Amino acid sequence: MRLTTRGKMAVTAITDLASRSHGHPVALPSISARQGISLSYLEDIFSALRRAGLVRSIRGPGGGYTLARPASEVSVADIVRASDRMLSDDGDDSGKLREDSPSGRMTAELWSSFHSRVLDYLQSVTVADLVARQGAQVSEAPARASTGGLNSAIQRLKSRPAAKTQFPAQHVPNSVFALGALGARS
Repeated sequence: MRLTTRGKMAVTAITDLASRSHGHPVALPSISARQGISLSYLEDIFSALRRAGLVRSIRGPGGGYTLARPASEVSVADIVRASDRMLSDDGDDSGKLREDSPSGRMTAELWSSFHSRVLDYLQSVTVADLVARQGAQVSEAPARASTGGLNSAIQRLKSRPAAKTQFPAQHVPNSVFALGALGARS
């Protein structure tokens, strides 16, 4: 299994979808805005995910995408396979040592074991696990912010003296029109 940027973006987008859908479709433009992923890229990814049966699309106003199965039944491996259109390990020889060479034979078992373990791990992590982890991180954020993050920055801004408002001096034009009117009177 190959881990590509496309696969990582698909996992990010599906996690966003699962955490926000609550039974309602989520529009791709909102995922795009939250995650900073190009809308056209998301459309291409979600097309592949829909063909794989991982998401359902709902057309029309209020439409978008929902998970086709419960989040606890969708693994990260499922998403990566579907989004990358699963290039088979057999058909992709780029960057591999030839197994008929002495070096290739010596390391073939190593890489096979590595890929097997990565696949096992990705199959063990579900979208529900990712959403739960994300929720835990979000609930910890206020505690982190109060210890020197956003809250302390807000407190520093509040403690600054208020800026004095500057009004134009008396009899000084404050616009091009007032200046023109002043010139016309002279």
